[in-house]
Amino acid sequence: MTYTWYQLFWFFLIYSFIGWCGEVAVSVIKQHKFVNRGFITGPLCPIYGLGAFAFAIFLPDLKDDWVFLFLGAMILASFIEYITGKCLTAITGKMWWDYSRFHYNLNGIISLPTSLLWGTCGVFAIKMGNGLLIRLLHLIPKPIGWICVWILLGLLAADYLGSFAAILGLRKNEQIDSIREELSKTSRLLENALTRQIQKRMMKAFPEAREKDISVFGAGCGIYKLFMIFMIASFLGDITETIFMLATTGKLVCRSSVVYGQFSIVWGLACALATIFLYQFREKSDRYVFLWGTVLGGAYEYVCSVFTEVVFGAVFWNYSKLPFNLGGRINLLFCFFWGIASVVWIKGIYPRLSDLIDRIPRKAGHICAWLLAVFMIVNMIISSAAVIRYTARNCDPSAADIENPVVKMIDEHFPDERMAKRYPYMRFRR
Repeated sequence: MTYTWYQLFWFFLIYSFIGWCGEVAVSVIKQHKFVNRGFITGPLCPIYGLGAFAFAIFLPDLKDDWVFLFLGAMILASFIEYITGKCLTAITGKMWWDYSRFHYNLNGIISLPTSLLWGTCGVFAIKMGNGLLIRLLHLIPKPIGWICVWILLGLLAADYLGSFAAILGLRKNEQIDSIREELSKTSRLLENALTRQIQKRMMKAFPEAREKDISVFGAGCGIYKLFMIFMIASFLGDITETIFMLATTGKLVCRSSVVYGQFSIVWGLACALATIFLYQFREKSDRYVFLWGTVLGGAYEYVCSVFTEVVFGAVFWNYSKLPFNLGGRINLLFCFFWGIASVVWIKGIYPRLSDLIDRIPRKAGHICAWLLAVFMIVNMIISSAAVIRYTARNCDPSAADIENPVVKMIDEHFPDERMAKRYPYMRFRR
């Protein structure tokens, strides 16, 4: 089932409110008083809305399979929670929730009990919740509904700005226990009543907030190094796939994700994410890393498959002819490949590659990284436009007659013949 943007926005807002209600209820039970939980001041916890938004996009194909639906929701939501926690820690220098008290936790940001709860929520949303909300939305005239959506999203954006302004004040504190004493040292801009109120509310909402542990690997792996890893892995992944296809099929075919250069975006992102999530397990056994790599790699490939199909209306790979596949998006054999690749990357390639990157002169490295970033951003934008037009021309014959000068330029530079050679395994969703 494909949801409209109107429905997705409402899912985000409604589930954000439901999540906030749940958080408040838990706080009342534990602390015996009302605590306005959440990063923002309003009655919304956007992380729940973002999870529901992602469920609605990536999980409808799994609706008829309870097990995979549960696992998909659990992994997808845990990933969102982990990234959110990491981002908040990077921005504020503090952790806003801590699951270290639970067994099987990852840096205190996610844990097995909370992930199981996310899986249950995902099953409920896809099986029952979304359908019920759609029926309720039909009771609201759509023009009025859109007005409400934009007003609420605008208020949410303003709330975020106020919360981040308060966060800038909180960053000046050296210890959580001395927040009230340190508030007087913040800049005059942040010393207004609204900001102080938000800061106090945040400390009540997140009493377990603690200082960021700089000994965690992620603290020492900055954006610069991750980007260089992304670029190198994108190139090496493309070359590896090309050699693999030549060895197994006898054909030399292009496996690049973009129209300029030999770069596989899927591999680049995979190695960057593996570095973030798995390098902390480098001292664990190979079997441990293999298991995590297999699970996370399969989930990652599934999300990439759904994303490309939703955004571009095309299928870039299909494993339907292979045994033990899930909707043709992933299969067990290639999941095992992800596990093997994770072990090779974490145990062998990354430590050496990281050492080589560290040897690059800082100034020269930054200049090189910025030039490559500009090139890749432009490359990805042009490639996306070319793929969208390629899909439109093949799915709708009338799309070839559009007179827009930009569209005509794209069609002239990237005709079907060129695109077919660049993406030989691309198929269109009719």
